[in-house]
Amino acid sequence: MNRTDTMTGMDAFRVNTADSVAVALRDLSPGEKVRIDDKVLVPSLAIARGHKVALCPVREGEPVLRYGWPIGLASKDIAPGDHVHTHNLTTALQPGGGLTYTADTNIHAPGSRPLDRTFAGYRRRGGAVGTRNEIWIIATVGCVAQTARRIAGRAAAQHGDGLDGIHAITHPFGCSQLGGDLADTRAILAGLASHPNAGGVLIVGLGCESNQIEALLAAAPGLDPSRVRILRAQSAADELEEGVALAGELAEIARHDRRSPCPVSDLVIGVKCGGSDGFSGLTANPLAGRMTDMVTGAGGTSIITEIPEIFGAEHLLMNRAADEGVFAAGARLVERFKAYFTDNGQPVHENPSPGNIAGGITTLEEKSLGAVQKAGQAALTDVIAYGQRATRPGLTLLEAPGNDAVSSTALACAGAQIILFTTGRGTPLGFPVPTVKIASTSSLAERKAHWIDFDAGPLLTGEKMEIVEARLFDLVLAAASGQPTRNEHNDEREIAIWKRGVTL
Repeated sequence: MNRTDTMTGMDAFRVNTADSVAVALRDLSPGEKVRIDDKVLVPSLAIARGHKVALCPVREGEPVLRYGWPIGLASKDIAPGDHVHTHNLTTALQPGGGLTYTADTNIHAPGSRPLDRTFAGYRRRGGAVGTRNEIWIIATVGCVAQTARRIAGRAAAQHGDGLDGIHAITHPFGCSQLGGDLADTRAILAGLASHPNAGGVLIVGLGCESNQIEALLAAAPGLDPSRVRILRAQSAADELEEGVALAGELAEIARHDRRSPCPVSDLVIGVKCGGSDGFSGLTANPLAGRMTDMVTGAGGTSIITEIPEIFGAEHLLMNRAADEGVFAAGARLVERFKAYFTDNGQPVHENPSPGNIAGGITTLEEKSLGAVQKAGQAALTDVIAYGQRATRPGLTLLEAPGNDAVSSTALACAGAQIILFTTGRGTPLGFPVPTVKIASTSSLAERKAHWIDFDAGPLLTGEKMEIVEARLFDLVLAAASGQPTRNEHNDEREIAIWKRGVTL
């Protein structure tokens, strides 16, 4: 948040003193007196909690401000106390737009805020650290997805003792793919195969697929060959029996691995939002941004993605680039993603989702200004393509769409050992790495306690950010040290691969 004062006792909250709207902290009734800072307004219509109320007159065609920045244009005249939403606010986003580098001096350089904290991780060959010691059964192609799942189930029952788990990673692709789609499938699976959370990897192929095992292994960065086994189902006499035996070999190796104290500089976190609401930009996303600042300040890495969900706020992120080269790479990525929309005949502002709108978010600019807060004040040190691994301390911008499963899979592939997933509407979805769900409100955290790991709602009732962030950081370190997250309890471990091309 731009402001640090408490929300206690107010009916709605204005983030920045320049804002022309505030967010309702409770349901507002028509005709009642509503206190916002030093103002008293009278709503003309009912305004749901999480939605926006106008603080001042805004003429048709003028910008509406939230977070101190335009979130769109008034589509009709707006009076103080009016509900501001889709009926009177519209996007101002257009394709193209170009950016000019204006260096932000209020950023935190990697390693500039060391922390005397550790987590208990698994140190792998080559220096990477895992937060889990699992055996991953990775299918090269959708044809053997069920085979991989059956192997994982039997192997877990027979060989799972002393490990954090044995799990299948499956998908519907790997054959009938051409060009970039095949390369993307291979890159994602290769990135997962070399992930430090996997103490061993069994690659299960069919044999005739486009995604051949040799090419996949060649694409895997830093893969430890002693921790890899291969099964070609067409060549095996009994693929299940052979697969379980190979998984058992890996389990016997990984079972001897031990956790050891690791500095925060060894952490790589991914930050993601899904099912956002009007409070996400006030509570959960800024809180995730504090985690970004703490991890990168200690010399670790935070990865942010969802490129379409920074449209309209890209200037805030790009001006935090460590140098003009990083800025230029980020600007090219954003413009390339806009062209991806327009080349397919779609507007760049085809967002927010119906759930976002119901929760109080009106335009993509508003959603983006809230979403980029997950990046905290960290310096942007690198920009990487879809399927690549993050290698530099600081904040990395990763190419991926906004879709929860696709972007979270990309975060794991990029090396995130843990994902901080903020949500205002809730989702059970989880991924191959521990996924810490952070609720924007206490009502969601209470209603969906079996989905949610952390409640950011106390920020709405007066608890100070410093206290809440310390509590969340303790949870992050505990999860990195082996404490299971809700997605792990619920066995929610999905991947999704971005498909952009032709299928044969």
